[in-house]
Amino acid sequence: MNTEIVIALYKAKPGKESELETLIEQHVPVLRELALITSRPRLTMKSIDGTYLEVFEWTSSEASKKAHDQPAVAKIWAGMEAVSEFRKLNELNEAAAPFSHFKVVSHLSDTFK
Repeated sequence: MNTEIVIALYKAKPGKESELETLIEQHVPVLRELALITSRPRLTMKSIDGTYLEVFEWTSSEASKKAHDQPAVAKIWAGMEAVSEFRKLNELNEAAAPFSHFKVVSHLSDTFK
């Protein structure tokens, strides 16, 4: 099995953090229900500037492509796009340093529930 780890980054638009957190909370359960990601626990973190980092594992590189054809996933992604900006790792100040540190968002992380 050729699984792939992804780090998805979302920066909430002003006043939209609560809506974004609701969508992040729904994201992984829907992907799991569709058998697109593994059962590896999700980890959600937050950078100094408030960007959320969601870490999970696709079952394969094809699974990430298949996700685009799933209406339930498309709905969540469209919602995320409406309330946040998708970011890149290299846009975070933490990415400039070795051993980057982030705050764990416990209520959005499987590992810490």
